[in-house]
Amino acid sequence: MTRQNIRKILSLFLFGALLFGAFGLIVGCGGGSSSTTPPQTITGTGSNVQAISVNGGPQSNYADAAFTSITVCTHGSTTNCQVINDVLVDTGSFGLRILGSALGSVTLTQATVNGNPLAECFAYLDGSFNWGPVQTADVQIGGETAHSLPVQVLDDAFSVIPSATCTGNPVDTQALLGANGILGVGPEQYDCGSNCTSNIPAFDQYYQCSTTTPSTCSVSSAALTVQVQNPISLFTTDNNGVIIELPAVTTPQSTITGSMVFGIGTESNNGLGTATVVEMDPVNLIFTTTFESNTMPDSFIDSGSNGLFFDSNSLTECSDVNYYCPTTTANLSAVNSGSTGTASVHFDVQNADMLFNSGDAALPGLAAPAGDNPALTEFDWGLPFFFGRNVYTSIAGTTAPGGTTPYWAYPPN
Repeated sequence: MTRQNIRKILSLFLFGALLFGAFGLIVGCGGGSSSTTPPQTITGTGSNVQAISVNGGPQSNYADAAFTSITVCTHGSTTNCQVINDVLVDTGSFGLRILGSALGSVTLTQATVNGNPLAECFAYLDGSFNWGPVQTADVQIGGETAHSLPVQVLDDAFSVIPSATCTGNPVDTQALLGANGILGVGPEQYDCGSNCTSNIPAFDQYYQCSTTTPSTCSVSSAALTVQVQNPISLFTTDNNGVIIELPAVTTPQSTITGSMVFGIGTESNNGLGTATVVEMDPVNLIFTTTFESNTMPDSFIDSGSNGLFFDSNSLTECSDVNYYCPTTTANLSAVNSGSTGTASVHFDVQNADMLFNSGDAALPGLAAPAGDNPALTEFDWGLPFFFGRNVYTSIAGTTAPGGTTPYWAYPPN
């Protein structure tokens, strides 16, 4: 595996401008010994089940990332379709973003505003962004279909990128993205919501592009009906959330497989079971993690982050890469607390040098310092958190068992 911090490009809308405020502070919890996670069942079949795999991705160099396959069709067609493999499964963003090069001959319907083509600049905390048109497709995932789904087609050649407001580095190729697309199944329906519906939008995210040559694009509002949105929200029944199910991993593995199960409490195979609900702040989509007697009120769970990202007073960093390298596996514990709900977490941190040297795709205990503004105290529970736990992500504004949405849930240990 490549020795680089591939921490997933987190949405500026999700964890950038809105990342303020604390709630649900609790009594601290520091280091401790590991305990046994409750028995885990990985759902294998069902119309609401889609296989996922941690396998290194299309470039065979993306550690701790879960990928799946989707089918994208021209709206209204069941034959003009393209299967797209190696799509990153991401509970930290909302909406489907697909490389234009992966669509093959499939043609999608262009979304418009005031008769002009609509494009999006989807920015990330690391200074990168996705650029491309918003187009409408029918998208099949497992046995579920999202009809008339607005998606972003990643294409730097679409129009002229407005460099004054869409700044940073585009990541719109397979080599740069490490995937053929991103499937955002996080806790919101729309990727900008009311922040982009006003005449003067709060974010420079959506753009109207002229049809002249060369075309120009200017910041625009975007109605909810044309915003890129979480495909789960358009499913007929299983539309209130998702469960990511991956097996336990104690040593590096070349490949592991699991399931993405749609819906929470809507079928016999997606009940909450022993999971404890941790409700998140409905605006900032965060909760509080208490670790080493420190409170981290800007914490979140994100399958698209390829490690656990947090600051520690006790862990030693590697000498040659910005990850943790304890000499022996560190058995640690923390507590997550939301507006309601508290759940413990026992987790391990392993030596990153050893993990990367294995050359494998599934690296348990991969962790690194958060590396963000010190004023922002966060614990990013990335993909290693999902190993051996069935992790639930509910969608805001829906009804789901166990609490008020949006929430995360998992069996505490």
